[in-house]
Amino acid sequence: MSKSQGNAIPLSASDSEIATAVQRMYTDANHLRASDPGQVEGNVVFTYLDAFDPDAEAVAELKADYRRGGLGDMVLKRRLTGILQGIVAPIRDRRAELAADPDTIMDILRAGAEKGRQVTERTKAEIIEGLNLFRL
Repeated sequence: MSKSQGNAIPLSASDSEIATAVQRMYTDANHLRASDPGQVEGNVVFTYLDAFDPDAEAVAELKADYRRGGLGDMVLKRRLTGILQGIVAPIRDRRAELAADPDTIMDILRAGAEKGRQVTERTKAEIIEGLNLFRL
């Protein structure tokens, strides 16, 4: 999926936006009926299931059913929709919570910047020390 193509799923996406994005996903152009054998390779829904479904055994069974015929694309898309909604919901909720408190966001950014400065200073000191070893 690609942001420039308008088919990305942002971490702030609502459940309905996730469902719409999944419904638009490419599956197998030759899989016209649930009874038709389907191709798993190149099927974006299976790519996402492989990446995000915690039940690898169930995904393997779905792939076998899809290849042999008897499994419709909607079954896969509904499963993927539920999984993605479950993953995104807590992220979306936390994002909304943080967005409501800009002072907390600034505190987090300041703390991160300070930590970055400390690491940078240590690294700079190590580099200078290393370069001093080469002076004659």
